[in-house]
Amino acid sequence: MKNSTNRKKITILAGIGSLLLVSQLTAAERDVNRKQPNILVAISDDQSWEHYGAYGCKTVKTPAFDRVASEGALFTRFFAAAPQCSPNRASLLTGRHIWQNREAGTHSSSFPSELAVYPDLLEQRGYTVGYTGKAWSPGNWKISGRTRNPAGNAFNERKLDTVPATGISKTDYAGNFEDFLKQKKTDQPFCFWYGGYEPHRDYEKGSGLKSGKALADVRVPPFLPDNETVRTDLLDYLLEIEWFDSHLAKMMKLLEAHGELDNTVIIVLSDNGMPFPHAKANLYEHGVRLPLAIRYPPAVRAGQQVKNLLSCVDIAPTILDAAGVKIPTEMTGRSVLPGLNGSEAKGINDCVLFGRERHTHARPDNVGYPSRAIRTDQYLYIWNMKPDRWPVGNPPSFRDTDDGGWTKDYLLEHQKEELIAPYFQMAFGLRAGDELFDVGKDPGCVVNLAGQPAHAKTVAELRTRLRELLRQQGDPRVLGSEIFDSYPRYNTMRKELSGFKESGKYNPAFK
Repeated sequence: MKNSTNRKKITILAGIGSLLLVSQLTAAERDVNRKQPNILVAISDDQSWEHYGAYGCKTVKTPAFDRVASEGALFTRFFAAAPQCSPNRASLLTGRHIWQNREAGTHSSSFPSELAVYPDLLEQRGYTVGYTGKAWSPGNWKISGRTRNPAGNAFNERKLDTVPATGISKTDYAGNFEDFLKQKKTDQPFCFWYGGYEPHRDYEKGSGLKSGKALADVRVPPFLPDNETVRTDLLDYLLEIEWFDSHLAKMMKLLEAHGELDNTVIIVLSDNGMPFPHAKANLYEHGVRLPLAIRYPPAVRAGQQVKNLLSCVDIAPTILDAAGVKIPTEMTGRSVLPGLNGSEAKGINDCVLFGRERHTHARPDNVGYPSRAIRTDQYLYIWNMKPDRWPVGNPPSFRDTDDGGWTKDYLLEHQKEELIAPYFQMAFGLRAGDELFDVGKDPGCVVNLAGQPAHAKTVAELRTRLRELLRQQGDPRVLGSEIFDSYPRYNTMRKELSGFKESGKYNPAFK
């Protein structure tokens, strides 16, 4: 497929994605006497699943998230649709995988106006919708003819005079939520998106230590070297998670004051994994496995831990289900509400899918690193479609790992040292076309089993299953198209890279 009209012809061919079986009725229809609920979605920016108190992390204090988890459901195996900000946020809004979202499926591109998003669907049913902080971003939503960000109307006027560290945004998230509540009509249901900029980089170096945290308390993941530089970087990251959580706590207090807390579906998650090498922008566990807690007393039994495999594409259908709005057939995801009220779940996901395309302008011709993955109960299988390309951008700068990180700088500076070279290779080196990890034994995704004869059958089975599901869902890559490499980037283009580098333009070589 080489012409631009194919961008509109690539559609979902089957609604498979998350395989949780659901009732024919929405949550509101299952309980006709239930008041139409409010929706509060709280999204931290770049956070892996394990860094909340409810997951056992003792180095971070997160009473708000922990309360949502204890008074609702804590999900232990929840995954991004992509390990990057804007494509995963798009999937969260549309309930569709990145390969079904055209330009919105890659980073910092556009958001096609014909893609239905849950805030618009709720507004059509009488909801008032808004957001504060980071909404769908980065990218250009105006170029497609949209009149506002897909997350809703902006509420960002209030700012703070001081913050705990220079890397933290001065946006008064809770204050803006209060302004949003004041403008809505009495008894009108609302849908609000709280998008924290934290814990996205940059960090103030040593801010975690200054806050009273101790280096000895940090658990360093196995794909990073254990030293003072890395531990300091992790403490700074954890401090920003606490800031995000503190505004969630204030929002919950506002809801209590308005008598709306128990009539609000509170969903707390992140958009992708931690901004460290081998995590964010990678399909490894720490890049795609996210925190998730849902509190809604009328439909979610308190204190439960949900181990089902779930995806960000399930969030939009869950919200619509709770609100009593029909879930569009083009949404791949499924509502997670059935089974959360204490009865047995009617089905269990036996896999989830996710993938990635371009992150930043990090390679000649602005091409990406297309990969797709399938996660089962035991294994993570990754198909790297272009293994000849550098996975996190071309050397020497490797731009698909965020700059401004002390951990990245350390790996680059010490890459030739015997003890550091293996960590450098895991983070920045070329990768095999097939990768397989036994995530129960190896959650850090350090040992690739794909080349071992004992695992050849597992690799073959998962490869076949992944490709068949992608084919059924109309993935352009599987159908022979490289159209994703044509999609424009509405952000910085790097002069030092050769080939196509026009911001906001389609690359004609791949159309």
